[in-house]
Amino acid sequence: MNIEEVRAFALGISPEVTEELFADEWISWRIGGKWFLLMQLDAPEPRVAVKLPPETGLELRDRYSGVRPAYHMNKTHWNDLYLNELSDDFVKEQITASYKLVRSKLPKKR
Repeated sequence: MNIEEVRAFALGISPEVTEELFADEWISWRIGGKWFLLMQLDAPEPRVAVKLPPETGLELRDRYSGVRPAYHMNKTHWNDLYLNELSDDFVKEQITASYKLVRSKLPKKR
């Protein structure tokens, strides 16, 4: 998966998903104003950060070399997915899981 495919996939999850350049080289995707996906555009290797339950993140880090603690984020909840090391389907599953996790924490009236 390349960064444009990640972008298209994230924006296609829901019409409520927003995209924002929040630093010089970082893009965020949000639901209800909360991050569920981050991408550093100038990273040496293409990667995205997703929010996952801590136990899921630890399990995936143990099983896949392309899943690592997220750079510059809370390493308990955030995980980097190295796009060149993981299948497209796996990356999409984790982005979707991140979206659902963050969406589930929003106030009910959203």
